[in-house]
Amino acid sequence: MASGLLLVNVQRHMLEGSAPVPAARQVRTAIARLLGEARAAGAVVVHIQNEGMVGDPDEPNTPGWELVFPVESRDLVVRKTQQNAFVSAVRLAPALRRRHVDRVVVAGLLSQYCVAATCHGAMDRGFSVVLASGAHATYDEKEPARQISVAAERDLAAAGVVVSRPDAIQFAA
Repeated sequence: MASGLLLVNVQRHMLEGSAPVPAARQVRTAIARLLGEARAAGAVVVHIQNEGMVGDPDEPNTPGWELVFPVESRDLVVRKTQQNAFVSAVRLAPALRRRHVDRVVVAGLLSQYCVAATCHGAMDRGFSVVLASGAHATYDEKEPARQISVAAERDLAAAGVVVSRPDAIQFAA
């Protein structure tokens, strides 16, 4: 089973900008660890980059839109304009299949929106999905951000996503 790491919206405005998610430091550390392990195992790494509208913090070609982690030559970069990366970037699933990926590990931002939608999109296309607990986050809304992220994990687990601590995730090439 080949694995891929999907980094959803790991962009400067949410992790390093003037208004990062509350758990930015912890999430950045967890994602960096996953990224290092995925690359060491030869797993496919996909940077999913959201493209906001003019004036949004993730407006294309602005500092907030930039990816946090450098892209290596073997990585894929997919741009999206909708929450579900598989709907917005229709070439994503075929690109993963060409690389023999049948299991994706998902990390990134925002838990209840793009991360959840992309997990569902991956499952809808037949991929086994693992959500890296602690490697995704969101902003405070009607509830504290942490509670929203935990609720997203619970809902995704009920839908069939495996929720796992980042240190327990193994990548197979």
